[in-house]
Amino acid sequence: MKILFTGGGTAGHIFPIIAIIREIRRNHPQGEFRFFYIGPKDKFFGDLLSKEGIEVKTILAGKIRRYFSLLNIVDILFKLPIGILQAFFHIFVISPDLIFSKGGYGSIPTIIAGWILLTPIFLFLHESDTAPGLANKIAGKLVLEIFTSFPIEETEYFPAKKVISIGNPIRKELLKGSSKEAKKIFKLTGEKPLILILGGSQGAQKINDQVLTVLSKLLENFEIIHQTGRKNFEEVKAGANVVIKENLKKYYHPLPFLDEKELSHAYQAADLIISRAGAGSIFEIAALGKPSILVPLPGAAQNHQVKNAYAFAKNGSTIVIEEKNFLPHFFLEKLKYLFSQSKKLEEMAEKAKEFSKPDAARIIGEYITSYLT
Repeated sequence: MKILFTGGGTAGHIFPIIAIIREIRRNHPQGEFRFFYIGPKDKFFGDLLSKEGIEVKTILAGKIRRYFSLLNIVDILFKLPIGILQAFFHIFVISPDLIFSKGGYGSIPTIIAGWILLTPIFLFLHESDTAPGLANKIAGKLVLEIFTSFPIEETEYFPAKKVISIGNPIRKELLKGSSKEAKKIFKLTGEKPLILILGGSQGAQKINDQVLTVLSKLLENFEIIHQTGRKNFEEVKAGANVVIKENLKKYYHPLPFLDEKELSHAYQAADLIISRAGAGSIFEIAALGKPSILVPLPGAAQNHQVKNAYAFAKNGSTIVIEEKNFLPHFFLEKLKYLFSQSKKLEEMAEKAKEFSKPDAARIIGEYITSYLT
């Protein structure tokens, strides 16, 4: 059986695909499944998928911006048509039994080509966010089922009759970290509460800048693991070396990116997580039952990160600080206050766990395989 996945643009599209495939393999060890992926070229994500035994085919994928840009002309008139032709060729050769879209601009050519070719079972779709992007709005009109991360009443646009709310697929391996291993890997002192700062796969420049502004004061009270993003790492590291007092440097652990094992151990050791509000991060934090502060990315398509964050915060799982309010001293005082209120942190952790849906990848995998067997 051949299953074709598509999606792309960020880690939020790729990691759920990996989680679903792992669950299919785990539950069907003797199953004769072959997995394919079609999406835009990205060496990092391509390598991740290939390591999972997924056959990767790359295409051009035009990004359709919601604002005026000459790049829209190039992408819509040239990249998108070429991408559709490339996807058409790959789908024709692969002849998949089913197509599953994770969304993102990288999925549009494959969605259109699969629909034209009348793929036998076309198509399953997963929407991570409360507000779908353009790609999933297009796909939503063509699919058999739409899986959503957030509850139906929190998810916009899609007709309720097509929607199944199951959570966001997460890699189970992220839930198996060890605080003891984290101490070794990151050289943690264990002398202070540990804050894990995540900016998504691309990093978060604004969060980095604000953290640097009060970094020495933060480190007087907390130990920090800071995923800076690859492109920001050298700048953040250099800035940190300037502002941190010598006696506090042992409490700061910046890294460009945390791989799966590193992230699992950092998650387990963290006493609180500061993160953007992508659905992937939210549902990982929830599954781990960790208190958190979310700083949604402003200007994200359909303002989805702000909507995601407040949907998660509704039951008291997290505290939302919008970026315009993410001011260094306000943020520092908020952290101090939270750690002076241990009961509040415990309640946040409990509410996060209540919100979690750790079996989403398994449920989607079962839906997929039930249509093929």
